[in-house]
Amino acid sequence: MSRGNVIYPIGVVYLKILYYDCFCGISGDMNLGAMADIGVDTEYIKSELSKLSISDDFDVVFNKSEKKGISGTKADVVLKKHEHPHRHLKDVYKIIDDSDLNENIKKISKRIFENIAIAEGKVHGKPVEKVHFHEVGAIDSIVDVVGAAICYDSLDIDGVYSSSVQVGGGFVNCAHGKIPVPAPATVELLTGIPIKTGLVDGESTTPTGAAILKSLADGFTNSLSMDIKKTGYGLGTKDFDVPNVLRVYIAEIEDKKKVDEIQYMIEANIDDMNPEHYSHLEEKLFEGGALDVYKTQILMKKSRPAVKLSILCSEDRVENMEEVVFLHSTTLGVRKYKVEKSMLVRKIIKLKTQWGDVRVKQGFYKGRLLKQKAEYEDCLKIAKDNNLELDKIYRQIYRQL
Repeated sequence: MSRGNVIYPIGVVYLKILYYDCFCGISGDMNLGAMADIGVDTEYIKSELSKLSISDDFDVVFNKSEKKGISGTKADVVLKKHEHPHRHLKDVYKIIDDSDLNENIKKISKRIFENIAIAEGKVHGKPVEKVHFHEVGAIDSIVDVVGAAICYDSLDIDGVYSSSVQVGGGFVNCAHGKIPVPAPATVELLTGIPIKTGLVDGESTTPTGAAILKSLADGFTNSLSMDIKKTGYGLGTKDFDVPNVLRVYIAEIEDKKKVDEIQYMIEANIDDMNPEHYSHLEEKLFEGGALDVYKTQILMKKSRPAVKLSILCSEDRVENMEEVVFLHSTTLGVRKYKVEKSMLVRKIIKLKTQWGDVRVKQGFYKGRLLKQKAEYEDCLKIAKDNNLELDKIYRQIYRQL
């Protein structure tokens, strides 16, 4: 059975994944180089980055080179002026939101920066909104993060996996002086993620690299059966006794996902919050990794009208969801419990139409395609851009499927 350029053997579903082999760590520029080396068009990356309001302040240069005999791509952000930024999260968000990047790229970029802000906040004992970004708020780091989101969005993959992460050893100089490796923010970002230490004397994983992995990876394993289709190498700046490179694979794996998955439901009954604030709260929850957010009208004691806020998330996002709820709602507490979720194996394909590509979500049961649905946001954009009825676009898409 086939749909477009995607072929599905009967009874088996294969997933296209990106795998990070972080044997010598990961940094923002190593990731950008690796993405270019594995096939993401460098002119496309530059074109998308030019949509940022700060684009006049930098150039991105990609060069083929080698480290210890391994050929790969070196990505460098060349600044056109020297700056000493002390941006807050809202300042970085504004740069992203004011751009013409698509909504998925914006969402991923903001998720990465939010994870950095949460980590920095824990290290310095400050709320997320008060964190100064220092090096991470600088132009080169913004380019590395947004560049990562641009590349991820363009790859058309079903998932991201990574090996354990080599962090290095010794000490490193930063804005606060000399600190041990890994840097405190890197430790926070990699909490719950398998790491290795001491391969090199120096920092092999930066906060930006750690944040990219934390935000994009669906899992971490050193043992994964996969059929490698492409390999790429992103070259680092440092010279160690081992190659300072990040290796990435585009590969296929057989989908052996269990039908039942354990997730968490977080709830809060709220009777004293301005209804206008719920849309902002929902936006922050989805940016933080919520799988679903919904509200139910309820009656509390003394027949007081209220809203039951319900948030579905994976186990590794529970603490993040609680923090968002406490920061952006009036509730003083939440309750949480495990839930079992049964779902079809899902895959997203890109369907070529007369108006451009449209993402189509497909659902499989035991390898059999049961249902498929065009993404609403893609269809809505086509309708607005071409002054067409939304229903006409859907009818045309389903005729092609």
